[in-house]
Amino acid sequence: MSVLVVSGTNTEIGKTVVTAALAAAALAQGRSVAVVKPAQTGVAEGEPGDVAEVRRLAGDAVTGVELARFPEPLAPDRAALRAGLAPVRTADVELAVKRLAAEHDLVLVEGAGGLLVRLDDRGATLADVAGLLDAPVLVVAQAGLGTLNMTTLTTEALRARGLACRGVVIGSWPAAPGLADRCNLADFPEAAGAPLLGAVPERAGTLPPAGFRRTAPDWLAPALGGTWDAAAFAAAHG
Repeated sequence: MSVLVVSGTNTEIGKTVVTAALAAAALAQGRSVAVVKPAQTGVAEGEPGDVAEVRRLAGDAVTGVELARFPEPLAPDRAALRAGLAPVRTADVELAVKRLAAEHDLVLVEGAGGLLVRLDDRGATLADVAGLLDAPVLVVAQAGLGTLNMTTLTTEALRARGLACRGVVIGSWPAAPGLADRCNLADFPEAAGAPLLGAVPERAGTLPPAGFRRTAPDWLAPALGGTWDAAAFAAAHG
């Protein structure tokens, strides 16, 4: 079963665009791809959510599944409670992902916010989902000041739970990187205890979909289906 869980060190750092890039790179290799969003928050009924954005950027060949939706932009447990709706349960996520994995080469599971954001009233998190699926976690991080601390906290939480960290991808690499951004390229692997596997340019999600699909493999390392080289990227921004 080829499943990859995509988590952030925080919210609004580029998880959805990274997920779309992963899907586009896999499709370019001829692989079938499904994307699962266990809980979509902050989006009203009928409005496009993260799954729709992944399919817009990566293409309609992506199978998209959203398991629960809550209108207020809150953690899923609180958003479900305030909406008077049933929360998403980890067992439901596990079942949906395993069904999709039986029919697809790659299933990407995109979390909501950070790794330990609560999904339900029992305190379940995306880390619990990864454990049930026995799936590695890809951490999406910010580029600049403060990101090493958040990345370290996230990867330490993974290791404490016996979960594998596939690596780190920078979710929004600035067009004009500052000193902290550039220094962090060398420091991410030590902070995370895992390799730096890509850097997605800021505003990549505003590219025309055809351009996004064509360019996405350039942002990801070979381990993620792309051609991005960490050493060459660091040298270019040294």
